[in-house]
Amino acid sequence: MSRQKQIWMAVSFIMVLHLAVALCAEPILTVGDFSQANTGETLPRHWEPLTFKKIKAHTTYNMVEDQGRTVIKAYSKASASGLIRKIGIDVKKYPIIQWQWKITDINKKTDVTQKSGDDYPARIYVAFEYNPDEAGVWEKTRFETARLIYGQYPPATVVTYIWANRVPKGTRIPNPYINQVMMIAVQSGDDKVGTWVTEERNIYQDYVDSFGHPPPMTSGVAIMTDSDNTEGTSTAFYGDIIFKSTSGTSIQ
Repeated sequence: MSRQKQIWMAVSFIMVLHLAVALCAEPILTVGDFSQANTGETLPRHWEPLTFKKIKAHTTYNMVEDQGRTVIKAYSKASASGLIRKIGIDVKKYPIIQWQWKITDINKKTDVTQKSGDDYPARIYVAFEYNPDEAGVWEKTRFETARLIYGQYPPATVVTYIWANRVPKGTRIPNPYINQVMMIAVQSGDDKVGTWVTEERNIYQDYVDSFGHPPPMTSGVAIMTDSDNTEGTSTAFYGDIIFKSTSGTSIQ
């Protein structure tokens, strides 16, 4: 075999190998494919209600058409509940989260620093799983008690992206109820009310910046529109949610 042919075969093999790796990489992981649902449905595929024992009034969620595509419409009247998809994602592999949302009004009574103001027209939760092997004695006791009551471990930590009222965009602050829930104001105020906004965040970096160590696997992704603490009303729309290996590709 000639040297030229050997080189050509080697180059061809490398090209095929790179193509195979690219095809298997799965650069996008779709978590909320709401645009593929049918209008009139109350729950998108793989998602379920997220409710809280002490809150009796629940936000309503419906699949509706907006600007030619199917999205989730959330309406809250002195209520709180969400929708969640329980899913394990390695955010070291998929560090970029991208989603679309729109609100029709801003709740002027919200306040990120107060329990009485812990309401937002739109939130995206990314919850991370509890690892008993890395927990202290008190934390193990608390989580084991929760598991006995609810049948499963609650998330250990949560990053929440919120549409805030008055704090500057980029504000990072613990939730007034739970320190293990870090809130990040991705939007704030009413400048973009009534407009679809595409958001993109590096969830891996946001987790490290929030908690000081690399994140574990996720345990779920949730959306929530609530107004129970301020006893107001809020309406929001949620588009598709994806996780990506790199930034750049956008939701269509």
